[in-house]
Amino acid sequence: MTVRPRSARRPNVVFIVADDLGHADLGCYGGRPADFGPVSPTLDRMAANGIRFTQGYANSPVCSPTRFALMTARYQYRLRGAAEEPIRNNSRGSTTLGLPADQPTIASLLRDAGYRTALVGKWHLGLPPHFGPLRSGYEHFYGPMSGGVDYFSHCSGNGVHDLWDGDEEVHHEGYLTDLLSDRAVVTVREFASGDAPFLLSLHYTAPHWPWETRDDAGRALVVRDNLFDLAGGNIHTYRRMIHHMDEGIGRVLGALADAGVLDDTLVVFTSDNGGERFSDNWPLVGGKMDLTEGGIRVPWIAQWPALIGPGRVSAQHCLTMDWSATLLDAAGVAAAPEHPLDGVSLLDVLAGGPEFERPMHWRMNHRGQRALRHGRWKYLQVDGHEYLFDIDADERERANRAPLEPERLARMRDHWQRWNDSMPPIPADATVSLGYSVKDMPQR
Repeated sequence: MTVRPRSARRPNVVFIVADDLGHADLGCYGGRPADFGPVSPTLDRMAANGIRFTQGYANSPVCSPTRFALMTARYQYRLRGAAEEPIRNNSRGSTTLGLPADQPTIASLLRDAGYRTALVGKWHLGLPPHFGPLRSGYEHFYGPMSGGVDYFSHCSGNGVHDLWDGDEEVHHEGYLTDLLSDRAVVTVREFASGDAPFLLSLHYTAPHWPWETRDDAGRALVVRDNLFDLAGGNIHTYRRMIHHMDEGIGRVLGALADAGVLDDTLVVFTSDNGGERFSDNWPLVGGKMDLTEGGIRVPWIAQWPALIGPGRVSAQHCLTMDWSATLLDAAGVAAAPEHPLDGVSLLDVLAGGPEFERPMHWRMNHRGQRALRHGRWKYLQVDGHEYLFDIDADERERANRAPLEPERLARMRDHWQRWNDSMPPIPADATVSLGYSVKDMPQR
């Protein structure tokens, strides 16, 4: 039986997504202080006031596929656009590489149920004229349409300016993280002044490359034509970028409190995939583009005073699409009958109910990767090599149990294969767009 909120009001939802944030980058996940002090004091307080998940995962180790799952509460593999790893910035005009306008999304389902909806931040689910946030359930949109953009010039990797207000391109001066935080605060104030509940999707580009802090405006012209920024950045810049985002989140929470709606608002924070060059994933190995733990295990923090007690920590296994299913459940909104959800609601867990078994599956075109997490065990295949790890005992994935437990390996391989057979095959023309060489990534 589902445990319902103590408040009769349908909750507002603020769903915050960082970009390429490592599992241990935040203080509440064991991250070390920076030279200026705590990196994430707002998010640390949010975890203390709500619940922090230690075994939460992203639907993919790369941005676009995870965002498809977030928007649809379904495995991303069901949609052609999500086969790209990720969607390229030069895909304008494509009729296939994006989130179809007729696909139900959390935004469209909530909008049709009476919610106000806005996306502030990164979209990266296909470019106009065929795709865009306003075509997928959002009433308002402010941010970049593509993947990584420079924080000051707001240009994408192919040198095209990419900052939009609705369907109109806009040129606003300022550090992108701050511009997104500013708009999010304005949106909260506008929405909270009305009677309808609201969904605010706040999708930061931080701490995605290029490595620029609020004080690095002079670097914008240097990195404009090389956004991958392989010769730039350092851990100090990276941590400051996270801190700028954390400050903005603090302002959004403050706006909710000032409007008197904080208690009735479910605020969720996560990352779209594991960390990249300067991130801290300890004790996990790997990172973005990998189905090792460092590429897919991410922070999950939720605060909702009307339902979630303070100071809670959960080992519940969950994926991005489970949180999408959760917010629909909390709002009392059903899935579209022709698009049943793959995500599993966590509402009972948030309310203090028991944890439950949750098998999780992944596949990647890149290096032929496949993975299954079931209970304490993980099946992994990379470049044709199979691995079996006891994650509870060895979350660093160093002790391959496959040669010692062939029967368990066979069962998990078969489990993954049966799931894979239920999904559309990876299209032959699907591409991998790393933007950097795997050999450039640190080996953890």
